[in-house]
Amino acid sequence: MSVVHVPEFRLGKVLATSFTATLTERCGEPVERIPVPSRLVDWLAVNGLVVDSCTESQLAHARELREAIHVAATAVANQEPLPAPAVKIINDCSARGQASTVLTPEGGWEWRLGSSSVEDALSVIAADAISVIAGERRGKIALCASPTCRAAFFDTSRGATRRWCEMNTCGNREKKERFLANQRQRSGSAG
Repeated sequence: MSVVHVPEFRLGKVLATSFTATLTERCGEPVERIPVPSRLVDWLAVNGLVVDSCTESQLAHARELREAIHVAATAVANQEPLPAPAVKIINDCSARGQASTVLTPEGGWEWRLGSSSVEDALSVIAADAISVIAGERRGKIALCASPTCRAAFFDTSRGATRRWCEMNTCGNREKKERFLANQRQRSGSAG
C-alpha cells in the first residue's frame, strides 16, 4: 500500500487569499492542495467553516470560485479592470449562500453558516473576496515576487512593501537561490 503525500495547507490571515493558496506554484509546477472533496472539507474546517460533506461537483465549483478570486485579485494587483466573468462567479457565490456575520461576546465577529453546506461556506469566502477586492480593508492586494508562484496575497505591512506570499516558503527559497548564485560567482572568480 503506497502512502499518498498530501501537501500542507498555506494559511494566511485573509480568508479569500488563503483560499486561492489552495493552488500554489501557479507559474511553475502547480501544487493542488485540495485534490479531493475531503481535502476541501478539511481546509474549510481549519478556517472555521465546518461542512458536513463535499461532492466532486461542489469541489469543482469551489475551484471555479478560487480561480475567479485569483483572477480578480491579480487584476487589482496589476491595476487592471476586473474581468467580468470572475466578478460574476464571485457575486453569484456570495449571493447563493445563507451565511451571516455575528457579533461575539468578546466584541469581535465571526461568520455563521446558514447550514453546513459547501455553498454556504463558499458564500463566506466570496463575501470576504468582495471586501478585499473592493478595497474595504486597510492594505493592498499584491502578487508574490516569486516567478513560479505569483500568488495573490493581502499586504498589510507598514508601507505595503511585502514581496512574498509567505516568507517561510517563497521568500526563503528566493534568498537561498540568491545565496547559492553568489557562492557560485565567488568560486568562479576565485579560480
